[in-house]
Amino acid sequence: IRFQRTNTWYRARLRAVSWLRCGCRQRVERGSPNTPVPSNTDVKACTTVRYVATSQLHRISLTSSCREDNLIGSINRFWNQTWTDQKIVFYEDRDFQGRYYECNSDCPELNTHFSRCNSVRVESGAWVLYERPNYLGYQYILTRGEYADYQSWLGYNESVRSCRIIRNTSGVFRVRVYEQPDFSGQMLECTDDVNNLPDRWHLREVHSAQVQDGAWVFYELPNYRGRQYLLERGQYRHFNEWAAMNPNVGSFRHVQDF
Repeated sequence: IRFQRTNTWYRARLRAVSWLRCGCRQRVERGSPNTPVPSNTDVKACTTVRYVATSQLHRISLTSSCREDNLIGSINRFWNQTWTDQKIVFYEDRDFQGRYYECNSDCPELNTHFSRCNSVRVESGAWVLYERPNYLGYQYILTRGEYADYQSWLGYNESVRSCRIIRNTSGVFRVRVYEQPDFSGQMLECTDDVNNLPDRWHLREVHSAQVQDGAWVFYELPNYRGRQYLLERGQYRHFNEWAAMNPNVGSFRHVQDF
C-alpha cells in the first residue's frame, strides 16, 4: 500500500490508495488535519505497509506491519508531525516586544490571546492573517521571516483577529485569470509572478479565476500593493468569491514557503 502526498508538504488533503492482494481496492481521503482516519480500513490482506510523503524538500518513508491499528497510527503520527511544524508568533508591541502568543494552527478568534498586533515572527510555514474574526476583513499574507511593525506586512492597522495556514506552497504553480465572470472572455495563464498585470494583459479587471496549482495572492494595485486576496486551489466564478469588492487586479504572485 502506498500513501503519497504530491506537490506540497503542507497540503490540506492527504489521499491514501490501498491495493489489496485479495483484489479489493479501497480509497481513503483526509480532508483536513482534524479528520480521523476511518477505523474500518481493510488492510488485513496485505503483509506490509509502505507510507511515503514527498515534496521538493522532504521525504519520509514509514514501513510497518499492515495490522489496522498500526496503519492508522502511522498515518496519524505523520499527519500530526506535518501540521505542528507550522508556527507563528504574534506580539502586541513593535519590534517583538510586549505580550506575545505562539500559534501553530488555524485560529478563527485571536481576541482572547492579545488585544492588538504590532509585530509578527513567522518561524515556519506561510500564513494569512485577517483583520476581523472568522477569517473576515483585510487579508495579509506572510511567509517565513520577521515583521517588526504592521506596515512591514502592508497592514492598515494593528488589528489581527484570526489566522490560518496556507496550503499548497511548494511544487507547481499555475493560475488562469479571465476577463469575464464564469471563466469567459479573454484568458491569461501564468506560472510565474506578474508585477504589472495591465502591462502584460492590457486589462486590469479580473472577473473570475482558476487556481490549478499552488496558492496565489492577488493585489489590487501593480507592484504588489493595495489590498491582498488569497486564492488557493479551486475555481472562482466571480471576484466576490475571493472576498474582493471590485474586479481590480494590478498584480499577483504565488505564495512560496521557503
